[in-house]
Amino acid sequence: MPDDDMDLASGIMAFEAKHFSRALQILSQLAEKGDADAQYRCAIMYQNGLGTVASPDAAYRWMKTAAEQDHALAQHGLGFMYMEGDCAERNGEEAVKWFTRAAEQGLQGSQTTLALMYEEGRGIEQDLEKAKQWYGKAGFSSDET
Repeated sequence: MPDDDMDLASGIMAFEAKHFSRALQILSQLAEKGDADAQYRCAIMYQNGLGTVASPDAAYRWMKTAAEQDHALAQHGLGFMYMEGDCAERNGEEAVKWFTRAAEQGLQGSQTTLALMYEEGRGIEQDLEKAKQWYGKAGFSSDET
């Protein structure tokens, strides 16, 4: 397991340094072993064609796998996939489900996105009260909403 931790650190360093093909080489092995951080980063690389040919199917599979392990950023990313119809079929209910899971873990970006979705009725039925609640959780005062 310590080797996996070192590999994860090396993979993340390669990712952050934009050495994506090296990052994918390291992280894909860890993703296969079930590491949610590695799965999330692999999803990003496949989604955007970083260090590899873009693969919407692989991006979706890794994003969903990491999201199901309660990886908040992956839940947020999966929510966007569903909201935008990118790598997944557009589905407002699924977007809300995944944004909510990330928002409940305190991810401010998901809280704000949920607030906007409810405020605008984007992909879901408009609900100004829920919009106000999510804006509040995201740290916006009621005079700003």
